[in-house]
Amino acid sequence: MTFNTTFRRAAACMALFACASAWAQTAAPVDVQDAWVRAAVPGQSGTGAFMKLTAHEGLKLVGASTPAAGVAEVHEMKMEGDTMRMRGVSGVELPAHRTVELKPGGYHLMLMDLKQPIVKDATLPITLQFEDAKGAKSSLALNVPVRSVAPGAAAGAAAPAHRH
Repeated sequence: MTFNTTFRRAAACMALFACASAWAQTAAPVDVQDAWVRAAVPGQSGTGAFMKLTAHEGLKLVGASTPAAGVAEVHEMKMEGDTMRMRGVSGVELPAHRTVELKPGGYHLMLMDLKQPIVKDATLPITLQFEDAKGAKSSLALNVPVRSVAPGAAAGAAAPAHRH
């Protein structure tokens, strides 16, 4: 074998390793289960998105976006005295390998300034945005089913969210 052939093989192996490493870095940072968006009646300006998130490493859900809404924010509902309050939050901690549920009455995604009707049985693209402890950002694109009730609350099981 000549030096040139050995060099080419080594370069090809290094390129293959770099491609495999890049693929590993783009793998989904979070597993998503039971994702759904609440259907909105015509004229309604906002709705919620809900799901269960399990991070592979400690992350923070810091935002979301969808072409169906002018604003998508991480929100929290909680009791303050005898009043239920909803407010935007800077994010939700996702400890490694622990499932965190975004649900009605708790943390959720609030979709506001809806640009289109959010109708039952449609699918809505939503991109989740994450940040790790070092400030590195990642995202996950989903296609989320629109439902009038939470999965399991009605007959039939919910379809999982699909990445695109």
